[in-house]
Amino acid sequence: LKNIEPVYSLTTGLTHNIYIKTIEKVLPRIPDLEEWIDEKIIHKYSFNNWKNSLLKSHQPKSKEDLIESNIYRKRLAYDELLAHQLAIAIIRNYNQKTKGIEFKKNPNLVLKCINNLPFKLTQSQEYVWREIFEDLNSQHQMIRLLQGDTGSGKTVIALLSLMHAIDNNYQGALMAPTSILAQQHFNNLSKILKNLKINIVLLTGKDTGKSRLQKLSLIKSGKAQIIIGTHALIQEDVSYHSIGLVVCDESHRFGVFQRLSFTNKGKKPNVLTMSGTPIPRTLSLAAYGNIDQSRLTEKPEGRLPVVTKSLPIIKVNELVDRLYKKIESKEKIYWVCSLVEESEELDLQAATKRFEFLNTKFRGKVLLIHGQLKEKEKENVMKKFQSDDYSILVATTVIEVGVDVPLATTMIIENAERFGLSSLHQIRGRIGRNNLPANCILLFKENIGEMAKKRIKKM
Repeated sequence: LKNIEPVYSLTTGLTHNIYIKTIEKVLPRIPDLEEWIDEKIIHKYSFNNWKNSLLKSHQPKSKEDLIESNIYRKRLAYDELLAHQLAIAIIRNYNQKTKGIEFKKNPNLVLKCINNLPFKLTQSQEYVWREIFEDLNSQHQMIRLLQGDTGSGKTVIALLSLMHAIDNNYQGALMAPTSILAQQHFNNLSKILKNLKINIVLLTGKDTGKSRLQKLSLIKSGKAQIIIGTHALIQEDVSYHSIGLVVCDESHRFGVFQRLSFTNKGKKPNVLTMSGTPIPRTLSLAAYGNIDQSRLTEKPEGRLPVVTKSLPIIKVNELVDRLYKKIESKEKIYWVCSLVEESEELDLQAATKRFEFLNTKFRGKVLLIHGQLKEKEKENVMKKFQSDDYSILVATTVIEVGVDVPLATTMIIENAERFGLSSLHQIRGRIGRNNLPANCILLFKENIGEMAKKRIKKM
């Protein structure tokens, strides 16, 4: 028997023994690579070489290896970050050497679209749109990051950008990380543009057979002016007639090459990446490279700030009692309970348990959504939640990005101490999307660590 054995987070159908055996077969085949990190950096952080760091991380032999495991992980993390930065640098260098697609300044559709909106643009939106408009009209390929808190109106800016592409006889694409979010974008944009006769196509992994072929034909011929979808948009059989702009929503979910892979689909289209997660300048440099940035700094008129409170989980019954009034006034409630362990199976058990508990209190008013449901089933659950009959949606973190239910005013996050700041922020962003007061309650277990306390306080 081994004195020390690594433990890995597994997925359904994969056992610990199979994983360990596979690792044991793979590790001896790892090649010796030449050192590529600068010597000064190696001495500064006392790094081992890449191969040794990998072996020690996966097959520690002694207590010393475990104590020093942090230095091995740091070395591997540095390799990953350096590779990412080099990828960005190579792409940027390539971009600067060749011209991008230059739009002309004739924003007819843009002005019609602005007049079609049921609200007035905020000053921040107007300022950001001018920045993007000038960038799109330059000779260089636009690669820009648009940051803004959830509900600050990033999608409207994306829509104006897409309209400007169409004004210049180019197609525009909007890529979302999930099919729920892609469908939502398709529905929202279709509503806003219904009087402008713009041809919008939705392409996701669910499209197969004849339906898919028809959509691919519309995209290739140029009849599809706006193409909305998931990763399906960058599959090999998708051929664009004249792609001029690509918008990547929640782009922290996409890798560098995914965000820029449309470059291979024709001329070099402009790229607008959007993120609702607040990223400090130094961190965004690390994640995106020296990219042009625009920031939306205000919310639409009438939106109230979300009041965030923390509560120990032992007071959960008091919290449940307060929900009756919310339900009477037809407000919607999210109850997120996930990250019990690094296991989808255990996450689902926790969510199911909470669903059953709440269903005894609010019979016929509670729904459950989780990652193991098929996309069609998830969409059906969300449609039910948007109707009048249901008030509470118990969810794992599948609701983290982009789901839009305006009547949702309360967000309860169970085991909040186990979430990172980015996830907490994204989840909280699902509420406060109307002019009603909104509340986020962070439920935490007793005796949590100092870091978790700081995160909850920061929120």
